[in-house]
Amino acid sequence: MKISSEQTLKLDSWGGHAQPGAFDTDWLADTAARTALVDRALLARADRILFIAHLALGDFTYLQSCFAAFAHAFPHLKIDLWVDERRRTRRAADWPHLKKYALYDWLAECPCFNKVYDETYSPALYKASLQEARQQDYPIVVSLAVLDRHKYAGLARKISPHGFVVGQKKRVRSYDLPKHLAYRKLDAFISAYNTASHPDQHISDIYADWFTQLFGITIPPAARYPVLSIPDRWLDYAHGQFAAWGFGGTGVTAPKVVFLNAYSKSVERSWPLERVIELIRTMQQDAAWHDAGFIVNVVPEDLARARALFARHDLARTHLFSAEDNFFQLPAILGLCKLIVSVETAVMHLANAVHVPVIALMRQKNPEWAPIDKHNSTVITVARRDDWVDRIDVDEVMAALAWQTL
Repeated sequence: MKISSEQTLKLDSWGGHAQPGAFDTDWLADTAARTALVDRALLARADRILFIAHLALGDFTYLQSCFAAFAHAFPHLKIDLWVDERRRTRRAADWPHLKKYALYDWLAECPCFNKVYDETYSPALYKASLQEARQQDYPIVVSLAVLDRHKYAGLARKISPHGFVVGQKKRVRSYDLPKHLAYRKLDAFISAYNTASHPDQHISDIYADWFTQLFGITIPPAARYPVLSIPDRWLDYAHGQFAAWGFGGTGVTAPKVVFLNAYSKSVERSWPLERVIELIRTMQQDAAWHDAGFIVNVVPEDLARARALFARHDLARTHLFSAEDNFFQLPAILGLCKLIVSVETAVMHLANAVHVPVIALMRQKNPEWAPIDKHNSTVITVARRDDWVDRIDVDEVMAALAWQTL
């Protein structure tokens, strides 16, 4: 186990960074603009641009600032976004879940975008979206895809047969002719990144550099921190839910509430729910957390199993939670908590966005994806490079808590 934290985790307040709010910086650096992949004259005469990405919530947590900087630098451009669903399937039973992907709620509230192509989860809808996008005759298409880059180069060119197309490009073996041909469809490219090529860089730095390479935009470090503007409706919801759970009160009368998330899209980044139960029991036996309340995040598709499991254990002051109606239910609830413990997924990044201290459970393989706010984040890393997150046990989390000043 490796525990890292730039300073002591403060559970009574957030001493974080100023938020970037208004864009009062000159985002267009002259030197960078002269070497940008997309010509400034082309940007000036274009009326719209399409970005293609296979976005997860964690991706958008940091890409949001890049899109905002782009919109500020080029206010005349309509920005459209193609969100490609890599879980696309012919199984109709899976479509309702894919259609309600939480990211779409967040994108709908983002003022940067003119249009979001968010119906790509079935072959028929994908085909219809492709036809609609082709009719827009986009003068510029940019693929930010980092998986199957050659396929997305082809998609970008298919959408815009005559436009200027930029994408990510990975080194290809000399004999892999199909990929060579796919990359030839690009007018310009960004080289693929990996941890070795960007040592000690956070993912937000890598994303910001993409927009510098593409458009000559300089995004200062302070503006790369995640931000969230939660609609009042969902703030009211969170306060009402806390009251219903018995977590009401303000100031010294407010109980400590801990948010626990064990879910990730991939099994190697997830924790067993049984481990969450063990952690709650252990924390309830600790004097510092004896009276704490616990909120356990559950993905909607696993709610039935989780309810049955927790019913058998009858944990005091413990409630299951799932953002079944809207994405903003999640950050609204997170913002009212005293501490967040999460595996390596979007929740640990959203914790930074809502300024709540977080203990993040991570593998060694992607250090660039650690929470950006080191002042309010403690990272517990597995012992060996090939270990999964489930190798982190409850004692390690308790050790991290004991190490902090409460």
